[in-house]
Amino acid sequence: MERLTNPAPDDQPSVAAGPAPRAWTLTDGHAGNRRQAGALASALGGATRDVVLQSRAPWRWLAPRRLPGAARAAFGPDFARALAQPPRLAIGCGRQAALATRLLRERALRQAQDERVRTVQILDPRIDPSHWDLVVVPQHDGLRGDNVVTLLGSLNPVDDAWLAGARAQFAAFAELPSPRTALLLGGDSAHWHFDAAAFEALAAKLEAALARDGGSLLATASRRTPAGIADALRTRFGKFRGVTWRGQADGENPYPGLLAWADRIVCTPDSVNMLSEACATRAPVFVFEPWHLGGRPRNFVDALLTRGRVREMDAALAPFEAEPLRETARVAAIVKERLGLQSDNP
Repeated sequence: MERLTNPAPDDQPSVAAGPAPRAWTLTDGHAGNRRQAGALASALGGATRDVVLQSRAPWRWLAPRRLPGAARAAFGPDFARALAQPPRLAIGCGRQAALATRLLRERALRQAQDERVRTVQILDPRIDPSHWDLVVVPQHDGLRGDNVVTLLGSLNPVDDAWLAGARAQFAAFAELPSPRTALLLGGDSAHWHFDAAAFEALAAKLEAALARDGGSLLATASRRTPAGIADALRTRFGKFRGVTWRGQADGENPYPGLLAWADRIVCTPDSVNMLSEACATRAPVFVFEPWHLGGRPRNFVDALLTRGRVREMDAALAPFEAEPLRETARVAAIVKERLGLQSDNP
């Protein structure tokens, strides 16, 4: 990972130095944005530079809208120099990255380069998508256009190879008794509220299933899980075999291992990314109280319910057959075709 930052000490090389990389991923560093951009870049193949942008005021307030001086100052002098030696492909995710990929494309168009940078922007930039070569958005966002590629859910790296790697990394989970129930807890969002009463309702159903079926519980909280609920995980389910992760104090996050070893997955409905990754496995997925979710994410969950990829959580957690949701490879194939990228290199 490299950062395009404010001026660095003289002994620090500029990221613009040396030959231009074939592809960049550009994000604000937030885990969800980096994960989506990285997943698409990996699916496209070829060497990639992971760039974390350090945006400056006032440009960061209005990104990706363009204010005077953006190319020179929005992301500091390193980025301004990098514009002169761009990659062949720039993949951005999030609003700050949308400004950066917009600037890269504008410069390339002005120079009429034969091998100009191609830009792919992930997530709705909230302005005209014609500022990018392609815009990749979830179906539930509602954005449509000639250069808009839609997908069900979000981009992620979860496929059979990724799951095999996670099983090897967390091989000790093989010793836990089946059925292994993975519990993925999110937290409050603009469209869903998670409080102690909601956790109690979820815990009662899950406890009944574990008491009946035996097996083990592999539970993880997220950064948005309320602290009291994260603490209650261990006290409520401590009598069951398994693993509970509440935060960095518990060591390495076993989340990949949970997805890889789960016989069934219970998930809160608040995170499109978390649900998309759970649904990319081959395990049945049970969503807790999806009717309490509002806004556009509700359209995503409703689509999963209609397809039969998820079911509403109950105390039975009865197994069912489900086709893995693997949208990243499909989107990558469309990007290659639409942008004329070689199969082995961007």
